[in-house]
Amino acid sequence: MLNNIGLPGLLLIAVVVLVLFGRGKISSLMGEVGKGITAFKKGVSDGAKDDDEALADGTAARDVTPEAKEKDKV
Repeated sequence: MLNNIGLPGLLLIAVVVLVLFGRGKISSLMGEVGKGITAFKKGVSDGAKDDDEALADGTAARDVTPEAKEKDKV
């Protein structure tokens, strides 16, 4: 169904959205989306830094699962 939209269909959808919401509302919405993306990227990079620091300090989570015995294996 969505494969047959094409450029004229996309332009029509864009015009309808612009008429319904107005230029100001759309620009503020896109600004909020941009702020959200920036915050997400910052959070991901901060998380990676925390993981790297934990590995360097030796405080990272370790696997403490006991070794399986021969009779326990299925």
